[in-house]
Amino acid sequence: MAKEKTPVTAAIRLLKQSKAEFTPHLYNYEERGGTTVSARELGVDEHQIIKTLVMEDDQRKPLIVLMHGDQEVSTKELARRVEVKSITPCNPDIAMKHTGYQVGGTSPFATRKIMPVYMEETITTLPRIYINGGKRGFLVSMTPQCAIDLLQPTLVEVGIKKSLKG
Repeated sequence: MAKEKTPVTAAIRLLKQSKAEFTPHLYNYEERGGTTVSARELGVDEHQIIKTLVMEDDQRKPLIVLMHGDQEVSTKELARRVEVKSITPCNPDIAMKHTGYQVGGTSPFATRKIMPVYMEETITTLPRIYINGGKRGFLVSMTPQCAIDLLQPTLVEVGIKKSLKG
């Protein structure tokens, strides 16, 4: 296979401008495949794949949650931590307006609107994370500290194991 060129997204421009150390990874994106597909395609543990989730509170204020690929967010616990009544996932069209990225290709870096970022605390214990680079089928790997330096997230403990469907 010919070497594919790294996409130039807003996220990549920010990472390069910040002199962040990262490695680009392209893979075959599958609609609704999620982190299971990216982990399989890149040959890494799904726990190291970090989802960028765009959510909103009861006042419709958007926020970003970074979560392990093999976990879900306890929105009740997150709402308690953030001290709001409730938190729900954003509608994909609204999420795209806030971030400038298509759902499935949402990066926490260089979002259109500045939003608070919440990161599952156990992400900090990983040697390397794989996080969206701003396009479907495109992740960047870096140390958790690199992501923390750029995003200044609030660390939270709101992860729960994915429920098995079916």
